[in-house]
Amino acid sequence: MVKRAKAPPKRLRVRSKPPKVSPGELVTLLDFVRYAVSRFNEAKLTFAHGTTDPVAEAAFLVCETLHLHPDQFDTFATARLAAHEARSILEVIDRRVNSGKPAAYLVNKIYMRGLPFYVDERTIVPRSFIGELLDSHFGGQDGEGPSLVDDPDAVEDVLELCTGSGCLAILAARAFPNAQIDAVDISRDALAVAARNVGEHGLQDRVMLHRGDLYAPIANRHYDLIIANPPYVDAEGMAGLPPECRAEPKLAFDGGADGLDVVRRILDQASHHLKAEGGLLCEIGRCRSALEAAYPQIPFLWLDTEESEGEVFWLAAADLQTP
Repeated sequence: MVKRAKAPPKRLRVRSKPPKVSPGELVTLLDFVRYAVSRFNEAKLTFAHGTTDPVAEAAFLVCETLHLHPDQFDTFATARLAAHEARSILEVIDRRVNSGKPAAYLVNKIYMRGLPFYVDERTIVPRSFIGELLDSHFGGQDGEGPSLVDDPDAVEDVLELCTGSGCLAILAARAFPNAQIDAVDISRDALAVAARNVGEHGLQDRVMLHRGDLYAPIANRHYDLIIANPPYVDAEGMAGLPPECRAEPKLAFDGGADGLDVVRRILDQASHHLKAEGGLLCEIGRCRSALEAAYPQIPFLWLDTEESEGEVFWLAAADLQTP
């Protein structure tokens, strides 16, 4: 029996009193971004929820507080703020430093591939690499590189497992305009968030949400494409999660001792739910070595993105061996 590493006591942040900022000391959007970055660096925050560094996160929070799209930051970078706007930004910066929560939870917003999505504590903050791959490897918005499907317009049925907030299902609907999407999650809370996102993007007729354990809710249906971003953090990783990740649902992270508990179940049953020309696209984080050791006979195709290497695999239905 493999023993899991004991989790260390939770690392508590000592709530610090925000420094006094006098009127006129911080004037423009850039001033507030610089101030936020200094506060974030001093607090040694972790950035892994849609932004990868303190500058990007500061700009994100400033824009959301001012009801600006991130693409508008450069336009207004040197604009002066009203007093009430400055107070609101200072408040959200202080909350980010002291709450231990991801920035997305503080403003109930995240962007994937330029699209806005609602998010709260009921679901993990979406940051999957699969969104980029739908554009770069499936004839999506990028549409320039080689495609893993012959014709995106011919894709009729897509299954997304562990949908969480529904973001990947919505991005799949954009990448495959003629497809019906079944999105499954075991969490009732997560599906409530997903339903809100599906509604806000006007996809109620194309994205169907199902509550259940992986393939159970879809019975004997077969799909052109299965997408999965399951829990894949191993025991060692779970023990070392930073406070921001501990604020998210544990169910969305915990992949068992080696991180592959859910991945194995997805892989072992995929052939029963794929059409002959279909395929499986699955994110597994840093579990590549463990997965290849567990399935040495399977020819995984590893797909890289701008921020990842060997964390997502593709398998054609023909390469899956029926257990």
